[in-house]
Amino acid sequence: MIGKKRKIMSKTENIPEPSDKESWETERHHLRAELGSRMKAVRQAAGLTLEAAAQKSGVALSTIHKIENGRVSPSYENLVRIARAYDIGMERLFSEDHDAHQTTRMTVTKAGQGRVVRAKHFEYEVLCNALAEKKIIPLVTTVEKRDALRSEDLESHTGEETLYVLSGRIELVVEHYKPVILEPGDCAYFDSTIKHGMRALDDTETKVFWACTYTDFAK
Repeated sequence: MIGKKRKIMSKTENIPEPSDKESWETERHHLRAELGSRMKAVRQAAGLTLEAAAQKSGVALSTIHKIENGRVSPSYENLVRIARAYDIGMERLFSEDHDAHQTTRMTVTKAGQGRVVRAKHFEYEVLCNALAEKKIIPLVTTVEKRDALRSEDLESHTGEETLYVLSGRIELVVEHYKPVILEPGDCAYFDSTIKHGMRALDDTETKVFWACTYTDFAK
């Protein structure tokens, strides 16, 4: 009996303690709530009702309402659409103390000090957030492992993107192209108007440096 008990215990040694899971859940809800309240404040400052915001952005009213109340994590595509609808730089969504009239044209983010934003299937560390009205949004992104991407999992928006894998392996899916597996040191560049998505392939921590253009080149 004693031997059996020892075997059972050995199988559970690597299971995270409940406190670890609770800590992550608490942090995730905090990030959602923080981003949601900031997005609500920005919308109200722009003088937009939920109905007007939905009409201008093309994002469903119910989705905006859930985001503002911390009930769901927004996708990157929806963050872009909402920021453009409010006629603001995307950095305004990530910083509650951001000065819309900043004139600085140079900023530095020290390692690990970027603004953390939790989105669907990703966790973004937004870099160089103090620089106003950027044309490029630099991010260090933690990518989740999930099942093979389906057509409905892919997103598109104006602009261009580049990815550089820092750790782990990802599968990058770009519509009309064969999916490609990228490993540390690999880089990809693609047109964001084509539907695309990515996922981690392993259980190890998977991070990419991700730079996306924010403004339309035609403007």
